[in-house]
Amino acid sequence: MRTFQYTIYAAVLGVIAWFTQEFVTFVLLGFILIALNNILAVLNKIHDKLGQRGRDEGDGGNG
Repeated sequence: MRTFQYTIYAAVLGVIAWFTQEFVTFVLLGFILIALNNILAVLNKIHDKLGQRGRDEGDGGNG
């Protein structure tokens, strides 16, 4: 569902870029959005791994 939302968002930005003749800005915004999306995915994977490690270790033997 998120990819559909991103597609709609990109299409709207594309139409706005076409009317304002700002194609370079459109392309650069696309690169920035893709980079931020990749950073978010990596941070979520790190968060999941750290959360899994914490669940595996339990309370650290303090009980």
